[in-house]
Amino acid sequence: MSEDPVRAAGKVYLVGSGPGDPDLLTVKARRLLEEADVVLHDKLPGPEIIDLVDEERREDVGKRAGGEWTPQEYTNRRLVELAREGKTVVRLKGGDPFVFGRGGEEMEHLAASGVPFEVVPGITSAVGGPGTAGIPVTHRDHASSVSFVTGHEDPTKDESAVDWGALAATGGTLVVLMGVGKLPDYTAALREAGMASDTPVALVERATWPDMRVATGTLADIVDVRDEAEIEPPAITVIGEVAATRDRVVDFLENANAAPVDPNDPDDPAAEAEAGNGGGE
Repeated sequence: MSEDPVRAAGKVYLVGSGPGDPDLLTVKARRLLEEADVVLHDKLPGPEIIDLVDEERREDVGKRAGGEWTPQEYTNRRLVELAREGKTVVRLKGGDPFVFGRGGEEMEHLAASGVPFEVVPGITSAVGGPGTAGIPVTHRDHASSVSFVTGHEDPTKDESAVDWGALAATGGTLVVLMGVGKLPDYTAALREAGMASDTPVALVERATWPDMRVATGTLADIVDVRDEAEIEPPAITVIGEVAATRDRVVDFLENANAAPVDPNDPDDPAAEAEAGNGGGE
């Protein structure tokens, strides 16, 4: 039997930042950002939240220029290293740490290394994102269940662990995170599994961010809608009857940038991007 790991002098907080609006940070999350010795962050919390931390106290362990990603193994090692130096460390993640955020992996690594940690939940974009767009993920008249699915699985897997046929049969809401690129694949899989082609679908890009955008369609045409509106990651896909709720409330919905995308409107971000530098990154 291996020896118990030596308990580190410092502590790590696995903190969810919510979908991106700084006002949606929990009181505890904001306090920890102010008090932490070091904040290790991804890109998903968004610049407004990341800029709440002094530059000398933060480390970017997210995506690098050119598409390079910080290896998870490096992040794990860095968390342990800093805690063993006696530091208070915040591991800042978009949404909630345990919803496709690798919080579970990091928690297990910290425990195995003798590092005390605390989990600070955040508003998951899987619920908060559609909500700000006027889409409830459950509704007594339309959906009594909801399934959260990743559209971006570990590329080292031999095959997908997502059973789209089983999901199509649930009759509930499907919320796909990180699924913009794979949209043609899983919408086709759902149709092949028997889901109706006229099932409402919504795409919520950068939910709660200043440049949030929303586009809607059906299972049959949402890929064309995505391309016409130039929807890009990070975005959430909501599939199911609840997505049509938005049409009935949008005229009175006052969440920032929750209006429909109109590529022909010169004041719409999509039109501005097309007229500017070719649609962004």
